[in-house]
Amino acid sequence: MIQSMTGYGKTIVQLPTKKISIELKSLNSKNLDVNARMPSAYRAKELDIRKMIANHLVRGKVDFSLYVEITGDDTSSKINAAVVKEYIKQLRDVDATGNDVDYLQMAIRLPDAVITDRDDIDEEEWAEIENGIDNTLSKIVAYRNDEGAVLKQDFKNRITTLKELLHNVIAMDPERIEGVRSRLEKGIAEIKEKVDENRFEQELIYYIEKFDITEEKVRLDNHLDYFLKALNSDDSNGKKLGFITQEIGREINTIGSKSNYAPMQKLVVQMKDELEKIKEQLLNVL
Repeated sequence: MIQSMTGYGKTIVQLPTKKISIELKSLNSKNLDVNARMPSAYRAKELDIRKMIANHLVRGKVDFSLYVEITGDDTSSKINAAVVKEYIKQLRDVDATGNDVDYLQMAIRLPDAVITDRDDIDEEEWAEIENGIDNTLSKIVAYRNDEGAVLKQDFKNRITTLKELLHNVIAMDPERIEGVRSRLEKGIAEIKEKVDENRFEQELIYYIEKFDITEEKVRLDNHLDYFLKALNSDDSNGKKLGFITQEIGREINTIGSKSNYAPMQKLVVQMKDELEKIKEQLLNVL
């Protein structure tokens, strides 16, 4: 089952005096790139959070956000009354024409006017948050699986189209080879010179072998089947599928360069177009 790297999940954890909002967003990336935003009081748990994300999401550009809203009387910030009073006193000395309300508004914004307690995270609180993160990760994985199912069907449709185009190439090949033979025979006839029939036949065989695409047709068909097999495997491996598309592209390019036949080259262009669309979508597969 392939999995997309695009996903979103959100969980609200309601504690007695706090509301914790946990959000996860992910986009495609070659490696795991986690950007974590959280209050400083929870930074001690950042490494644990990153490990949880890595175990579940494996790869992608991931934005993790943890927001805290105080809903009770408990608060980690307190006014440093002594410092504020000293600031007001100094402001009066600087400007005796002001009033205490103006001095207070200025003082409260100055350094050290507010004290923030940095107590250790309560283990029970962390257990609740950890469960919330697990729940959010489950949501984003479910989102990725749903996106992956859509991508999988699109890949199947495009591989089916490539197989149909390959079938048309195979059906057209005898006509193409006959055309090569006819052009060579016509070219010799226009020279109006006697030629050694045996030598001509040898040259004809050489050119027909040079334009032969039998091996490419077989390999391309095998690569398409292998892509479908990898697509239906239990794990999601976008890099492996990417390597297979490189092999598919190599065979399509060789068929195009060897075909020397306009109707077949039109089919090759269509095959390249379908393959490019597969490659674009594969960038988003885990």
